[in-house]
Amino acid sequence: MDIKEMITHVDHTLLKPFATWEEIQVICDEAIELHTASVCIPPCYVQPVKEKYGDALKICTVIGFPLGYNTTVTKIFETENAILNGADEIDMVINVGFMKAGNYDAVLEEIQALRKSCHGKVLKVIIETCYLSEEEIIKASELVTKAGADYIKTSTGFGTAGATVENVKLMKANIGPEVKIKAAGGIRTKEALQEFIELGCDRVGASATKQFLN
Repeated sequence: MDIKEMITHVDHTLLKPFATWEEIQVICDEAIELHTASVCIPPCYVQPVKEKYGDALKICTVIGFPLGYNTTVTKIFETENAILNGADEIDMVINVGFMKAGNYDAVLEEIQALRKSCHGKVLKVIIETCYLSEEEIIKASELVTKAGADYIKTSTGFGTAGATVENVKLMKANIGPEVKIKAAGGIRTKEALQEFIELGCDRVGASATKQFLN
């Protein structure tokens, strides 16, 4: 797989809290130019991007981001509002505190609720691996599978660490065959992109997409 093909698996991302409309337009233009899988942007920019670019690119946005401890009702509203505004893909953050406490039913029910609220749109579930033990990553992988999500995703990029090879391998060994993997957080080189794709990641979240061509 050459680098241009690898970039078609990238969610070109800008989620900094101080991201401006001008910067959002730059990454949207880059996403179209580079043929990335999507552009991943804050919820407040979904509608203006949809209005400006239409169907020229896939729009991904984040829910319960980056900490995950919003109530389920809040996350449902965020999801439905994002889709109404034009989002094609939803990246939700689980309630990591519930996961750590072993409240697995609540985690499962929330993912299932957002799966329903997506109305067939792509749902990626961020489990924030940097805060989880190996046993918890295994359990989270099982819950994401049971809930019927499309993807399990390593990280927000706002935690204490991003994607690691070890955690991706652990997730891959414990998800169902219909669940895909998205690696995100700290992937800044062409070599890292290639490594995660070769590990079996269908998507990679990255803000340094243009640097992969260097």
